[in-house]
Amino acid sequence: MIDVAGQLEGFLPISYRTAKEEEYVRFLWEAFNDNCASGKYQFAFLAYHMLTMCFVYFNIWQIKQIRPDHFATALIGFTKDMERDLLAATSPFTFHIVSESNVMRFLKLIQCDNGKIGTYTKLVKDRNDTAHSNGNIFFATEAELAAKVHETLRIVTEIQDHSEAIIVEGYKRFLTESADPEEREHIDASDQVREVLIHGGYMSLIDLHFCARFDISEFADHPHFAEIGALHAEVNARVAAD
Repeated sequence: MIDVAGQLEGFLPISYRTAKEEEYVRFLWEAFNDNCASGKYQFAFLAYHMLTMCFVYFNIWQIKQIRPDHFATALIGFTKDMERDLLAATSPFTFHIVSESNVMRFLKLIQCDNGKIGTYTKLVKDRNDTAHSNGNIFFATEAELAAKVHETLRIVTEIQDHSEAIIVEGYKRFLTESADPEEREHIDASDQVREVLIHGGYMSLIDLHFCARFDISEFADHPHFAEIGALHAEVNARVAAD
C-alpha cells in the first residue's frame, strides 16, 4: 500500500525553492510511513491529506505564475487584506491562509467544474472528521486507508490532467524566453532547464511529461530554433531517465 501511496511523489515538485519547503514535505512523508508501519492509519491519512494539499497549493501557484491576470480575477470576493497577501505571495504555502474548501475553488481556473470541486472538497470533510476528538476511528485497517489513498490518487490525477494546458503554456513561454543563450539566466541548456524550468517553476515529473509531449515544430521559424531543440531534448532526457 505504501508503494501505491508513493505515486503521489510524481505529482509533487522535483525541486523546492527553499530547504524549509523540502524539509516540510519530507517530514510529511516520514509521518505517513511511520504511522503506516505502526498501524496508526488514521494519523497516516492526516499526513497523506496534507501532502495532497501541498500538491493543490503547488498547482494553484503555477496558475498564479503562468496566468497572473486570471488568478487576480479569481480573488474577487476575498477580503482586501487576503487579496493583498495572495497577490504578494512568494511561496505556494501562503495558500494555507485560505480555508481548504475555498482554496479548491481556484481549480475552476483550469476548468474543474463545480461537481468535481465538490468531490475534491469531500477530502477536506474527511480530514476534518478524522482530525477532531469525536470518538471515531475512521481508518482502523490498512485496507480502509488503501481505499482512501486510491480515491485521493484518482482525484490528484484528475486535477493534474486539467492542468496540462496551463503547464504547456508556461513551457512554451520558457522555451521562447530561454531560446537565446546570451540573454537567458544560464548558458548551458541543462542548467537552464534545471534551475529556471524545474526549480523555479516547481515542476513535477508529471509536468515534465506534459512538456516532453509538446511538438516544438510550432517554433520551426524561430531564429533560435536549434537552441529550443536543445532545451526540449534536455527535458526529454530527464523524462526518459525516470
